[in-house]
Amino acid sequence: MSTNCENQIRLNFPDKGSMPALGFGTYAPGESEEDVYKAVQVAIKAGYRHLDCAAIYRNERAVGQAIKKTIVEDKVTREDLFVVSKLWNTCHKPDLVRTSLKKSMEDLGLQYLDLYLIHWPIGLKEGGDFIPKDEKGNVLFSDVDFVETWKVMEDCVDEGLVKYIGLSNFNSEQIKRVLDVARIKPVVNQVECHIYLSQEKLIEFCNTHGIIVTAYSPFASPGHKKMPYAPCMQDPTIIEIAKSKGKKPSQVILRFLLQRDIAVVAKSVTSDRIIENFQVFDFELNDEEMKKILALNKNHRTNTEDIALSHKYYPFSIEF
Repeated sequence: MSTNCENQIRLNFPDKGSMPALGFGTYAPGESEEDVYKAVQVAIKAGYRHLDCAAIYRNERAVGQAIKKTIVEDKVTREDLFVVSKLWNTCHKPDLVRTSLKKSMEDLGLQYLDLYLIHWPIGLKEGGDFIPKDEKGNVLFSDVDFVETWKVMEDCVDEGLVKYIGLSNFNSEQIKRVLDVARIKPVVNQVECHIYLSQEKLIEFCNTHGIIVTAYSPFASPGHKKMPYAPCMQDPTIIEIAKSKGKKPSQVILRFLLQRDIAVVAKSVTSDRIIENFQVFDFELNDEEMKKILALNKNHRTNTEDIALSHKYYPFSIEF
């Protein structure tokens, strides 16, 4: 782990490249493109340099406009930013990968991406909606093997369309299948990770293979219907530690994840919250505090992707 001049934590790739550990998430369901456009500008001006995007978020054009505006205003250069996007499930067929990547690049207004991920190991039927369904409302699957998808992801690196490639929501067995054939190894696996889902075994597995874990839903999707526990930010242990540090519970949670040497994607469209979430580099948690928070784990997953429970590549049927 190393830091740059702004004291933001960076995580190193095997080739000596690196990525900012704290990312700004652009998934904003129910929010307008204008809200996302403004939020990304606030985030960049607050110091975020890692922007996490995806085709399925359906707002990459707004993100791209915000990037362009901040560059024009001389707030950042393109080289300052680490921009991530993801290949959606309906584009796993090898002949669709490059087209999907180029569409994200076009919407974002960029000549290259820093990191491109396979969003899920699960393939859905090509050529239709983001979530294709039959007349009875059943989700339609594709049987394409993600290993074949990976081979074209590698070609995209060769062509200079993207610097790094990785995975998202892959379990250890699926990662191993990719590693067994990979000419270019995945550098990241982005998964749900928070105080109630510590992902210790998966993180250890990824570390062993030189893969950085990026945590999404760091606050365990507050208000999620499947959350049987108190929201993370209302947990008594988190509140106690936050008070002792003069920090917000959200900041303690983000700091906890960062100190585990993983990347974290925090999202919000509220300016104050965006700025607050970035103010996590001026304090540390001690070993005892880290152990207390780690003990909160309940192996509880909120993003279960139930629409694909019967898919042959459903990732959450094994422990990690």
